Amino acid sequence: VALRASDSDAKPKPALPKLHGQATWSPGERPAPGFRLRDQDGRLVSLGQLRGRPVLLTFFDSHCDDQCPIAGHQLGHILNEMPEDERPAVVVVSVNPRGDTPPSIRHAMAHWHLDGTWPWHWLRGTERELGAVWKAFGVTVQPTTHDVSHGLPLYLIDRRGYSRTGYLFPFLPNFVALDLRSLAH
Repeated sequence: VALRASDSDAKPKPALPKLHGQATWSPGERPAPGFRLRDQDGRLVSLGQLRGRPVLLTFFDSHCDDQCPIAGHQLGHILNEMPEDERPAVVVVSVNPRGDTPPSIRHAMAHWHLDGTWPWHWLRGTERELGAVWKAFGVTVQPTTHDVSHGLPLYLIDRRGYSRTGYLFPFLPNFVALDLRSLAH
């Protein structure tokens, strides 16, 4: 006797995720934590100023020779491959308040190909000022003798200022690119 499942017995297939990070939030669900810090050129920057376009937010050390350059190169490649009208603003929050200087920041951004035609800001400040942002985004920063050990999350924030997805390093560049394109539309 052959058994045949009827269409009415079939279980619905789960939908594919709309975004691909390890954490995702629905539109309007989670406002990105606010901050006001100065960038590499001394300009005061807040997330509110960047509304109207998606924001890619991450945490780097311009002197890092371990994970930051790998993530930076991946992000630079993603952004350079995107159509200009879909590119997000790039915000890097320093994890090295003493070491990240305007020259070291410009060198890292150029070397990693992150200093393109999109708006970018490498936010600087005192350890206390930056510490508030690290805490708000769940980033642990621990200076060591010759380096800064830190978490390396990547957040995508939509054009209205809401956190939509977050990735932990190492992230899959294709997923980040897909999600950036999704947020651009």
